[in-house]
Amino acid sequence: MPRSDYSIGSPSHNSAADLEAYSVRFVHTLSGAGRILPSDSRWNSIELSFGSLLPQSQTNAYGSIPSRFSKSYDYDLVITDKQHFKRFLYIAISIVLVVLALVLLVLFLPRKHKHDGPSKNLTLAVNQALKFFDAQKSGYYPKTSPVKFRGDSGLQDGNAMQAGLLGGFYDSGNNIKFSFPTAYTVTLLSWSMLEYHEKYADIGELDHARDIIRWGSDYLLKLFIPPNATSDPILYSQVGGAKNDTEGGDNDTICWQRPEDMSYVRPVSSCDMAASDLAGEVVAGLSAASLVFKDEKDYAIRLTTAAETLFELAIKEDPTKQGTYTAVDECGGDARAFYNSTSFKDDLVWGGTWLFFATGNPSYLEYASRNFSLALQEERTSERGLFYWNNKLLGSAVLLARLLYFRDLGYPYKDSFASSANMTESVLCSYLSDQSFNRTKGGLILLKPDSWSPLQYAATASFLSKLYSDYLNLLHRTGGVCRDRAFSVKMLQSFSSSQIDYILGDNPMKMSYMVGFGGQYPLQVHHRSASIPWDGQKYLCSEGDRWLHSKDPNPNVLLGAMVGGPDKFDHLIDERDKPWFTEPSIASNAGLVAALIAHHDPPQHAVDSGSINLGLDQMGIFEKVHQST
Repeated sequence: MPRSDYSIGSPSHNSAADLEAYSVRFVHTLSGAGRILPSDSRWNSIELSFGSLLPQSQTNAYGSIPSRFSKSYDYDLVITDKQHFKRFLYIAISIVLVVLALVLLVLFLPRKHKHDGPSKNLTLAVNQALKFFDAQKSGYYPKTSPVKFRGDSGLQDGNAMQAGLLGGFYDSGNNIKFSFPTAYTVTLLSWSMLEYHEKYADIGELDHARDIIRWGSDYLLKLFIPPNATSDPILYSQVGGAKNDTEGGDNDTICWQRPEDMSYVRPVSSCDMAASDLAGEVVAGLSAASLVFKDEKDYAIRLTTAAETLFELAIKEDPTKQGTYTAVDECGGDARAFYNSTSFKDDLVWGGTWLFFATGNPSYLEYASRNFSLALQEERTSERGLFYWNNKLLGSAVLLARLLYFRDLGYPYKDSFASSANMTESVLCSYLSDQSFNRTKGGLILLKPDSWSPLQYAATASFLSKLYSDYLNLLHRTGGVCRDRAFSVKMLQSFSSSQIDYILGDNPMKMSYMVGFGGQYPLQVHHRSASIPWDGQKYLCSEGDRWLHSKDPNPNVLLGAMVGGPDKFDHLIDERDKPWFTEPSIASNAGLVAALIAHHDPPQHAVDSGSINLGLDQMGIFEKVHQST
């Protein structure tokens, strides 16, 4: 585009007569270099050239390197009256000073403080959400438990197979113990502990959370039986269920009965090493828990030893036999209707990543980074963007990105770590766009719109978004990028907080979906122990329908239980016999606890002036990881 010169009344464009007429108000102006030229003694005019300030349009002799600027202009501005120019300067400076004064006034005047995160009582929320796990404990029930409508139960679990599967957690509103979501629960709770143990300690919940994790990790140790001279390795996938339906007897599915009252035989499902997904998740749970209990050296070694043995067996299994545990009837056929697994490579990558953190052994990291892309290929379209019991890819990506940011191990990992970071930012960015995922009118993100229980996905999305925004803050980054868009830390935190706020009551129904929190919450939670009176009487299986179909509120408040959640129209039906609305689970609550502690205010201890107090342990998770890895 040709050069555009704009000068007001420039004598270079006028006749001699015109010059005489304008001799009082104008002077000659000639400046190829943008300099102000001298004029007559009256100096009533100034020429300002902005050509040296704005980008210049230049001819490229080689025609191969395009300019960074698509268009460029030179402006020659002539001020025709000195007094007007001075007046303009005074007014401009006055405006700048006034604006500056207003900004300072806004900054320093007393005002209501607006929190970046939820304004709820998150200390109470964390306390209650953890109590839900106390209500789900199986085995010899702790006398000091804060939940008073529970007792000893499942004391014969596994005895018929000489398995000794005492302990663990009942999965949800039923009395079944599923190994797959139990291991995921232990992993996720441990992860939240490793990142935010300062927050747990500050609110007095550190020991409580550790007790819950240990209850789970003790059970995981019982699930894996290593091979010996006379037997192959065994991995137990389930205790209880409906396997004896064909025999017409009582079972955990048809009996609406407290676990303390169970008298029927509870079947046990077992697997071999072809249950790759279950093996990977158990490895992850054992490994993550070992880091939580690193101060108990003997116990931590037990956990890591079991994890390493199981992982080596799982990855050495014939690739043609590797698969999902629910693909084999004897292993996970009974779990298919509850926790049907659709992939296994993501679980092995997840397990390998956590085992690397637990041991520092680079071979596990090599496995995880090498197989990450293969796991990505196995991921179903409907699973993309989700982090929950069936898909661990996003969780692994965040952990590998963490390594890149805070413990860069260089070659040969840098490319795979960078790829994980790009994937993480792409997914988190998609949470912020209505083009990727729909939301209810009330603001709940629908990450799996064709499924019920949407809160479990929103909770983990909230956790990872807040956790990653904390990473960015520690890196002094203001945001991230994803394809043609960018996002700020504030945007990520705002989305994350909105999902927690929705769960805790800021929704169209004005109902907290965590039982016991707030003034209104579900009263008919789909849960056997909560719905049957704790009155010292034993109730038979045949009496169960009386409680299941009762329209009365549960006699026992199941504090901290996050129910499945509303439909896509923000509507929830609070009825016990509609579990898709009102049933909680340990896997869902693990995501809730992680999100709640991530959003909790950090401890108010003194910090160095140059540091950021987020309540996050930046380097603790790397205790076993060495730079020479």
